[in-house]
Amino acid sequence: LEGAPATATAEAAQDPVMAAVLGGMDPQQAIVSGGGAVPADSNGTPWNGKYIVASGNLLADFRANAAAEAQGRLQTARLYNMTDDPGVKEMLKFNLARDTVHQKQWLRAIEELQADGLESDIAPGALLDEEDQTHNNTIWHLSDGPDGNKGTWSSGEDRIEYLMDPKPLGGPGSAPKPDPELYATYSPTQDAMGTVKGKAQSAVNKLT
Repeated sequence: LEGAPATATAEAAQDPVMAAVLGGMDPQQAIVSGGGAVPADSNGTPWNGKYIVASGNLLADFRANAAAEAQGRLQTARLYNMTDDPGVKEMLKFNLARDTVHQKQWLRAIEELQADGLESDIAPGALLDEEDQTHNNTIWHLSDGPDGNKGTWSSGEDRIEYLMDPKPLGGPGSAPKPDPELYATYSPTQDAMGTVKGKAQSAVNKLT
């Protein structure tokens, strides 16, 4: 209906689904479920168990929840800036406030966990003595920018060391030898080993 006369658009809008499309809405819920509640997001992606954050580590889970609330508030803020409707804005103001208090709840709960000694600043707090002690407090300079080492984390008593000229770890990489039993993995040298010429060359190599 793009570019159609206003009369044609108005007539088409008598159908609720077409009215939703013309208004910029996704009519999937109306088409698929007749407007009924479905376990799916606004794009029709079905809900699944991966949406549940449960690692078995309270500190890690609480931080994940705080991050999720921050993401929710970000989306609400974007919606707020997309509408001029006073009623919708009032509703979104309420939602912004609730996302704010939920973030505060999780952050305070994290403080309580740490005060109780349940976890350290690193989640999980186990195996800190077992990890590689050379690389647990360094960051490599891999940026073209000059300001990478100017953060507060790179100064003070508990600073993280910023390596301006890091060296590659280990030697040159090399691929393992191909399995001669697999199809199309023979190199010319390996293939020649099975010929008379190849066997003679192998015998000479052993003698020399």
